[in-house]
Amino acid sequence: MSGQNPHPWEAIYPPGLDWGVEIVTGTLTEMLDDAVAAYGDRPAFEFNGQRMSFAEFGAAVARAAAGLARLGAGPGRSVALYLANLPYHPIAFFAVLLTGARVVHLSPLDPLRALRRKMEDSEARILITANLAGLLSHAEALLREGVAEHLVVGAADAWGPLPAPLSPRPEGAIDFAALGEAPAPASWPRVTSDDVAVLQYTGGTTGLPRAAMLTHANLTGAISIYNAWLAGTGRAPQPDDKIIGVLPYFHIYALTNVLLLGIRNGVEQLLRPRFDVETTLRDISEKRATNFPGVPTMWIALANHPDIEKYDLSSLRSIGSGGAPLPQDVAERLERLTGHRLGGGWGMTETSPAGTSLLPGQVYRAGLIGVPLPGIEMDIAALDDPHRVLAPGEHGEIRIKGPNVTKSYWKRPEETESAFADGWFLTGDIGYRDETGQFYLVDRKKDMIISGGFNVYPTMIENAIYEHPAVAEVIVIGVPDAYRGQTAKAFVVLRDGATPFMLEELRAFLADKLGRHELPTDLEFRQTLPRTPVGKLSKRDLIAQEASKQIADVATPA
Repeated sequence: MSGQNPHPWEAIYPPGLDWGVEIVTGTLTEMLDDAVAAYGDRPAFEFNGQRMSFAEFGAAVARAAAGLARLGAGPGRSVALYLANLPYHPIAFFAVLLTGARVVHLSPLDPLRALRRKMEDSEARILITANLAGLLSHAEALLREGVAEHLVVGAADAWGPLPAPLSPRPEGAIDFAALGEAPAPASWPRVTSDDVAVLQYTGGTTGLPRAAMLTHANLTGAISIYNAWLAGTGRAPQPDDKIIGVLPYFHIYALTNVLLLGIRNGVEQLLRPRFDVETTLRDISEKRATNFPGVPTMWIALANHPDIEKYDLSSLRSIGSGGAPLPQDVAERLERLTGHRLGGGWGMTETSPAGTSLLPGQVYRAGLIGVPLPGIEMDIAALDDPHRVLAPGEHGEIRIKGPNVTKSYWKRPEETESAFADGWFLTGDIGYRDETGQFYLVDRKKDMIISGGFNVYPTMIENAIYEHPAVAEVIVIGVPDAYRGQTAKAFVVLRDGATPFMLEELRAFLADKLGRHELPTDLEFRQTLPRTPVGKLSKRDLIAQEASKQIADVATPA
């Protein structure tokens, strides 16, 4: 809209924060080299009581890269990581990039067929995992089926015993430690900032996974953006910083905000394979962690711990919550306990995931996602015309552009074309901005559910439920959940003559088709389901009914 100030948020930026600061891009391999040179003896990771310095980490990356190159990893190739938060993840991540290949992140929450689809779609022929029983069974199946040509397996207990079931390395698999037996090449392939670093899967409009092609420039640009924000808001990294790395590194939020930002800034990462309240409290009170980014489920568990007030939380310098809204009473309790207000903001896989942030000390209000970070442009476009920019207060689709934004989806030219307008990425989120330049999220254009910080796609759940022989029609929507933020509820119409089944029976049927976080937590049978005027199944009425039910529940005295 002509005449509008394109960056009104600059006027409310804190003193010292410059939206127009130079955003530096480069390659992640150069970033690692610089970090090893600058922070050599400083601890990079602590896992299971063992520390690894930046110099040791750099050497481990080079050894693994030599072995992966011998297996065929190199420019134009994809290598899949199917790992929990173990030291193998950061080592393998940078080792793949050093060979010139691109990383494909697979989620430990994925069912086997989703893993198979992503491996085949990404053209990954090398699969790296660990001998955790929950991972190895699926990884072995992919090797046995020929989906993976090479399976590399790390010993999860190489850094000491773990409270998790382990499985023996299957026949034909390669020991991760043996990768280092290969001689290093005379030189590594040249990597440029425009090369794809990561194929990061997110939901497709068809319900099938699609991968955002995140380049080295996208990810280093996001790191530079975050550092500009931290420095400009008086929270520049300190030499004694320690960040709790319990958010999964295969997820874009933790990949950028914990792993990569930690490497760039010389921050020690307390690497944790799973969230545990007691471990987290000890990491803060005894190991003196300074930063803890979490998701609402983690913060709720901490706030509800009966003895939390007995722990010394004074080492914390910043806390953050992302992935889903956090109940206001929980945020207020945590602020009283830690002396810090939970930061928040908005971003997505396609933005690496830099986007917006609440201003320092700002009180969260429903829907508020804050101001764009330095170097990022955002506006609101009309829902019926993505080329038409709306005025403040008008609801439309959030658009974004910046050095952190992906240029395309992997092998999805039509979806790529429909995702951009005039060089702006169309986020699929409905929102508005006010006169000051602060943005608000109103709804999701697509029907994505965010459960415990993970994206859950109703279409994929519906497709899996349709495989049940008793189901004629199904609609899945997100319903409020006090712990996870949202969970999936299925509305089912049975086939003629079919017998109703229990929720537990449905979950058991879906167990090998969906991830645990995708399984419905509620089930309701209907004689019919609402439809649009043209006869398509419609979620809108069901969403409204569930919202009314929530209001009624709140209004009804216990």
